[in-house]
Amino acid sequence: MIILHRRQALVFIFAAALGLGAGVAQASVEQLRQFLSQTQAARGEFTQRVIARAGAAAQVSSGSFAFQRPGRFRWVYAKPYVQVIVGDGERLYLYDKDLNQVTVRKLAGALPASPASILFGSNDFERDFAVKTAGEREGLSWIEATPRATDSPFARIEIGFRDGLPGAMRLTDSFGQVSQLVFSKVERNPKVSPETFRFTPPAGADVLQEN
Repeated sequence: MIILHRRQALVFIFAAALGLGAGVAQASVEQLRQFLSQTQAARGEFTQRVIARAGAAAQVSSGSFAFQRPGRFRWVYAKPYVQVIVGDGERLYLYDKDLNQVTVRKLAGALPASPASILFGSNDFERDFAVKTAGEREGLSWIEATPRATDSPFARIEIGFRDGLPGAMRLTDSFGQVSQLVFSKVERNPKVSPETFRFTPPAGADVLQEN
């Protein structure tokens, strides 16, 4: 159970991409470009479902997020297990409450050529992804992004837009596992305290440093 629990949290490191734009009627790729140029910060809530290819029961989790580009974010899993992922612009912290363990790694090594780089990185997302419009379904306007890197853990990333706010995202990894995220209560460019993106390991927690 802990291994799958950790897998759900690590999905975020590669998969916490959101799309903001200017409405369903507008081309979805252009919406993503507008998001990159116009959105410096956001916060909201999410529900995540991880579905194995073999049809095993979906693992469902939920929580909240906030970010400030570039490279500062806080992604909190509140249910069914507590995990906190924080990027302070230089380092990434993954805190697992059940294990009382904090993993620290360089942010630069965690984000490039991943969906998270679309949200937190620069505007050069098309350098790392081949992006195309993927039509409309479920009331959303979708893009499909294919990693240009051959060693990416993801085969396909889909991001849906509705009325200029993130609606959903679907990630398919190289093993056929699908992660689906639905976003709600999203605010664009709110005032976010700098303390949101700082993390101090709890007293007594094991701290693991990774290169």
